[in-house]
Amino acid sequence: MIEFRSVTYAFDAVPVLEECSLEIDDGEFVLFAGANGSGKTTLLRHCNGLLTPDSGEVLVDGTPVAENPIRARSRVGMVFQNPRDQFVAATIGDDVAFGPENLGLERAVIDERVEDALEAVNLSGRADERIAELSGGEQARVAIAGALAMEPTHLVLDEPFTGLDDPARRSVLKRLEALSADGTGVLLATHDLRDVLGLADRVIAMHDGEVVVDASPERAVRELEGDGLAVRVPRC
Repeated sequence: MIEFRSVTYAFDAVPVLEECSLEIDDGEFVLFAGANGSGKTTLLRHCNGLLTPDSGEVLVDGTPVAENPIRARSRVGMVFQNPRDQFVAATIGDDVAFGPENLGLERAVIDERVEDALEAVNLSGRADERIAELSGGEQARVAIAGALAMEPTHLVLDEPFTGLDDPARRSVLKRLEALSADGTGVLLATHDLRDVLGLADRVIAMHDGEVVVDASPERAVRELEGDGLAVRVPRC
């Protein structure tokens, strides 16, 4: 479980989050909806200690992130909006292995995790390929594999479909659906619900650093239609 308890955060004295309190259960597929600047990305970056609240706290599986950020990062995998921002190696295999290596795991365990993660995103047998030569969709899948190699209980993705063509988008959606079916919790930040609403258990919409909607997908769409929050919703 991920718990946000009255999380407040400001950047350069400008409030970004205001007293945000939420609980995310294990295995939930949750969409965080909102326009750019709504606070959704900032909130999610608190899940594994990339940001620290000015007040309040975030807990992962009952442990405050601030007390043990390494533990939090092993349980909450993060995939950035631009996958290239998180690559640390030239080849697929070396990049996916980076996280487990930093946990100090034995080589055999690392190799097994890399193999399993690549299989999960349909990149088996491609560990030696150079990331720079991959398509945008393939790079997105490598980023997901890197997060999965940490064997997280939750996977956090920030606008994962930005810049992807339709085949790449479908490929990533298929992988997320499979991961969710296998029990991995998914937290996905987006301003466009149209492709992902069918996968979601819950939609949380944010505006000016506050949660304004927290509902089932069906109810959330009704609440978001015509509300001026710049969130794209499916049309009947």
